[in-house]
Amino acid sequence: MPTTDLRVAAFRRLHESGCFVIPNPWDVGSALLLEQLGFSALATTSAGFAWSMGRCDNGVSLDEALAHFAAVAAAVKVPVNADFERAFATEPDEVAANVSRACETGIAGLSVEDSTRDPEDPLFDFGLAVNRVRAARQAIDDSGTGVLLTGRSEGFIVGRPDIGATIRRLRAYADAGADCLFAPGVKNPSDIEAIVRAVAPKPVNVVVGADFTTVERLAALGVRRISVGGSLARVAYSAFLGAAKELAEQGTFSAFDRAVPGKELNQLFS
Repeated sequence: MPTTDLRVAAFRRLHESGCFVIPNPWDVGSALLLEQLGFSALATTSAGFAWSMGRCDNGVSLDEALAHFAAVAAAVKVPVNADFERAFATEPDEVAANVSRACETGIAGLSVEDSTRDPEDPLFDFGLAVNRVRAARQAIDDSGTGVLLTGRSEGFIVGRPDIGATIRRLRAYADAGADCLFAPGVKNPSDIEAIVRAVAPKPVNVVVGADFTTVERLAALGVRRISVGGSLARVAYSAFLGAAKELAEQGTFSAFDRAVPGKELNQLFS
């Protein structure tokens, strides 16, 4: 399959062996800083980006998300994976059209979820979910970009924490053409290991949003890729809110003494 961006090939190589961390910036500035820290790839976060726009997670439009992907991908030299949520669509043909547009933004990978956003029926019907992945695969193939496709099953974060059903979906997404598999919310080591075995030899992503494991432990379970979702954005907003609350409630400024000096930030962005 031809590729027009060497970062796509580099991203694919990262998934072939070992274990790597793919942190999630929420804007161009955070992406540049993460790149300087030496991470080999980055991934956008739908939550972090939405918060930066003053909205809740999943509150941005397709056009806004695509512009965000393009801005981040253009700002850094490392591969960027796009959190494409539910592809901003329901029907497979709509998924394909939107994935085609995403492939034009300079990203090296993207993920497609099976979440409906409906609390009463939170996951797409199995057959529809598989066809959505298959449509995304075909759109990527037709684009000739080689963008890496991650199939996500959201059961554990939408109130359907069934490891058997999750594995069934991930296997089907792998068969439908997903290059990498991902079930956010899975934390139990035995469940993670079961997912790795079930979809092998395809790589598995695990998201870490709390201190429940380490890179070394996940690597030992066979996990290939580790992301952090909106957690870095949450850390940043936590520091901001702590300092702002101190100012509003106490009229003091001690939090500023713990801040990175402006001179250092200017040097990092120069």
